[in-house]
Amino acid sequence: MEKFSNLKYERVDIEEFKSAISDLLRRFNRVEAKEEQLKILSEIENKRIHVLTMSDLCYVRFTLNTKDEFYVAEMDYVDEIMPEIDSIVTDIYKNILKSPYRDYLEIEKGSLYFKKINFFLKTFSEEVKELLKKENKLVSEYGKLLASAAIDYKGEVRNLSQMKPFMVDEDRLVREEASELYYGFMSDNMDEFDRNFDELVKLRAEIADKLGFSSFVELGYYRMERMDYDAEMVSQYRKQVLAEIVPVASKLRKRQQERLGLEKLEYYDINYMFKSGNPKPQGEPDWIVEQGRKMYEELSEDTKTFYNIMTEYELMDLVAKPGKSGGGYCTFLTEFEMPFVFSNFNGTEADITVLTHEMGHAFQSYKSSHISEIELKDPTMESAEIHSMSMEFFTYPWMENFFKADVDKFKFMHISDGVLFIPYGVLVDHFQHYVYENPTDSPEMRRKMWRKLEKMYLPEIEYSGNQYLQNGGFWQKQAHIYEVPFYYIDYTLAQICAYQFYIKDMENHEQAWKDYVNLCSLGGTKPFLELLEVANLKSPFEKGTVGEIMEFVDKQLNLIDDRSF
Repeated sequence: MEKFSNLKYERVDIEEFKSAISDLLRRFNRVEAKEEQLKILSEIENKRIHVLTMSDLCYVRFTLNTKDEFYVAEMDYVDEIMPEIDSIVTDIYKNILKSPYRDYLEIEKGSLYFKKINFFLKTFSEEVKELLKKENKLVSEYGKLLASAAIDYKGEVRNLSQMKPFMVDEDRLVREEASELYYGFMSDNMDEFDRNFDELVKLRAEIADKLGFSSFVELGYYRMERMDYDAEMVSQYRKQVLAEIVPVASKLRKRQQERLGLEKLEYYDINYMFKSGNPKPQGEPDWIVEQGRKMYEELSEDTKTFYNIMTEYELMDLVAKPGKSGGGYCTFLTEFEMPFVFSNFNGTEADITVLTHEMGHAFQSYKSSHISEIELKDPTMESAEIHSMSMEFFTYPWMENFFKADVDKFKFMHISDGVLFIPYGVLVDHFQHYVYENPTDSPEMRRKMWRKLEKMYLPEIEYSGNQYLQNGGFWQKQAHIYEVPFYYIDYTLAQICAYQFYIKDMENHEQAWKDYVNLCSLGGTKPFLELLEVANLKSPFEKGTVGEIMEFVDKQLNLIDDRSF
């Protein structure tokens, strides 16, 4: 195993890949033994794994420094060839489906493998290949625009992530000033964000039409591989959130307002939770990494081995810096059998949350690395977010190491953040359904609808004096809306499941952890609702689940005297 910095990147030769796959498919179709066909299929998968790994490695190095001219050019190349790769994969899948040994292959690979193949084939055709290339370029363009922020503040030029500590400063004037600068960048680039998104929406509508879908909503659900729930179930879930969670969130905002002693909460107060200041990690990034080592060594033997691999082989890049993309993510470099964690530490409590969150993703990929099929390694997004969000709760016993005397403050904030987040996550989903059901609407109409939905799901938010936000511009900083349509609801579904693991962990840690590790080990071998059954979790779609979870969470929060913080 090599350290990440030593991993060799090589540009994918698309013609060479195409030729190699064609040769393998000719052999695949000529063999007369089913076992031989299975072996050739493994060879094909290995070729695909190499191509995917190089593409992922390119993406990681591009996001680490969006000003690196080499990886900027390579990322443009990857965006260009991905639809070509999809075309080759389509050919592979069609040959698998017409195999005379299909029954045998289905026994060996499983029925879900074939179901995922059929889902993919519905999302791609040669007719849309050039449109997909354009979609990839527009998404990368959006990421570059966000990363281009260079805000001169307090003697330094800062990106958006580096502005966030000032946006939760104890001094309200600093919070307001920093927030104005942050959203000033967004406002200055509003027309570009609008243009980019408008092109994406119309392009995606065109792709859906050419593929025979009624709208991009239907295609979007296929892209997300939603096999056991649909848009109507999601709509009913949103109604549960409005009825059961929005009132609890409103109470929490009222408590926050009273704690802070404010007549009303302005937008720059929303993320500032306590008059004495938000909890902060009590050390620098290297110290946080070492505290993480102690935490994962004590959590389990599995996590001990896993975390040591992550640190020893440089599989984390955690600190915000100029030119680095915003946010956090985990990806799995399949050929090297390594996860990689990316984040933007900025000195806030989110440094610890993002560490445990992304380590949850990384631990899942580590535990399911034994799964050979590309199609089954990774779970769908809503399932994947259970691993990450639940890890945040499983690590609660070690939060005192990071926050010292502020540990109770952190836990109150973290538990309540989930409640406050779910209405926002549902708002993003509702907005996306509107957008793709009305693809010809103007950017102004979209911003107007966002503001209308904000008032429904987040009734306490005030944007006094900020015209950009009053006019419905907040969503433009939410990368998921541009990059992965319909992803965001997944976080809210996973949060309901993570709360269940929190409850189970309090009642019986050994059983809860066993269920969690089992869930991680399954990867994507089962669809969402079946994975919940295996993990002994209730479906968020089931009537009463949301209300039951919120009742427990509300009681937990009421046990804490937040006025003392």
